Amino acid sequence: MPKIFEYFGFVFYFYSNEHEPIHVHVIHNACESIFDMIISDGVLVEIKQRTKKGVDPLSPQDVKTAEKFIQTYASSIIQKWIKFFVLKQQVRSTVIKKKF
Repeated sequence: MPKIFEYFGFVFYFYSNEHEPIHVHVIHNACESIFDMIISDGVLVEIKQRTKKGVDPLSPQDVKTAEKFIQTYASSIIQKWIKFFVLKQQVRSTVIKKKF
């Protein structure tokens, strides 16, 4: 379960046996949601949130924060996905200390 980003208490990660579409799991305050990244011609065009069975989803405010983070760091998330799932290489977690 590679953790890819930390952002003010939010943890963004992949499971090690993921599937497409590219998506990221986000945990904050013991809640978790999954965000599918819909990409067309290499550009993020939509983010779709879904819930994880048996886990409380992120609050509406936390969803907004997670979506803004994903929009801001979409290219890095995609690069980490490709590195981990396609190239089978380890990815490093990045701690973001600047608010957007």
